[in-house]
Amino acid sequence: MPEEIVILGGGVGGTLTANLLDKRLPKGSARIKIVDPMGIHVYQPGFLYVALGLANSGWLSRSLRSLLRPGIEVVIDSAVKIDAKSKKILLERDGELSYDRLVIATGSYSDEQKVPGLHEGSYNFYSMAEAERLREALNNFTGGTILIGIAGMPYKCPPAPVEFAFLLDEMLRKRKIRDKTRIRFLSPLNRAFTIESASKMVQPLFEERGIELETFVNVDTVDPEKHELTSIEGETYSYDLAVLVPPHRAAAFLVDSGLVDKSGWLAVDPNTLEVVGQEGMYGIGDTTNLPISKSGSTAHFESPVVVEQIRRSIVGSNTNLLSSIGRIKRRSVSPSKLRYKGKVTCFLETGHRKATILIFNYDKPPNPPKPSVVWHLAKWFFNRIYWITVPRGRV
Repeated sequence: MPEEIVILGGGVGGTLTANLLDKRLPKGSARIKIVDPMGIHVYQPGFLYVALGLANSGWLSRSLRSLLRPGIEVVIDSAVKIDAKSKKILLERDGELSYDRLVIATGSYSDEQKVPGLHEGSYNFYSMAEAERLREALNNFTGGTILIGIAGMPYKCPPAPVEFAFLLDEMLRKRKIRDKTRIRFLSPLNRAFTIESASKMVQPLFEERGIELETFVNVDTVDPEKHELTSIEGETYSYDLAVLVPPHRAAAFLVDSGLVDKSGWLAVDPNTLEVVGQEGMYGIGDTTNLPISKSGSTAHFESPVVVEQIRRSIVGSNTNLLSSIGRIKRRSVSPSKLRYKGKVTCFLETGHRKATILIFNYDKPPNPPKPSVVWHLAKWFFNRIYWITVPRGRV
């Protein structure tokens, strides 16, 4: 009997995993289903560009079906609960799904209600709707104080607030209102960026551009009427426009299923990515508790590890498949391919057609090169080839 493999989430991790599994598993060995509430794949890093008027929202989404190999089934529905004991997933509309192997790639969600006044008193770029709302506010902005801050950690795409600050500075200079604008960057840490080595590159550029860095600012409340932000530390910051990263959380059904740890995220083994205490269940991307970036890049490098874990478990548990392996391209898989080492690669825009790149893992922090046009063009190129490469499993 073919193995039933279910993937929850049609983002980077889910789409890439489905395509790689279909490529690498022996024909007929598994039925692959991917469950997604909308059946739409969205390129989330593009929200930043939409907010700043640098991109049209039309290029950020594709039908999930159009990105998947023919043999993969798409189930447009939402998971309500996972019964790990019976290996069943309760769906919102269509009953339940049984699985032999399960990959959870449901990402993370904004939780604006966690901070009083946050939605009413500030803007963000962590969804298409919010990015478009922010774009309109920036178009109407003529000067004053702009606060950029983080209202909860961890959050998706750690470089994004820093990138926004740099690109905002550039935009205001082009509009000739930079001298009328005060930009204050509020960090909950003792530095601008989550990674210290990257902060050492970012902070001198902040100073050069006149972006004021305020450290140890943990957002407590936002008053939309007074246009004031109050920190847990007791400080008050007035603003004309506030752009605040909202707190993030894992999908509610994972909490209801008892699969998250005390931090509120899906607990997985840092190397095998198997959900702790759940054989045959894996977690990748933003939804996990791993101490690394919540980003598409993370899911990109995690996915092949999960695919190889599943491939070996299926082939190894079914002797009838061993002969069929000969009909697939034989390849020697090194033990390192079965272990994720925390690899992440991401670009960081610094404005004025320059960028740098962050490459790191669990053990090695990034050593970002000096920002240059080369890295800016590399990011520009990657944004444009994304649809034909990453989700389809071609890189």
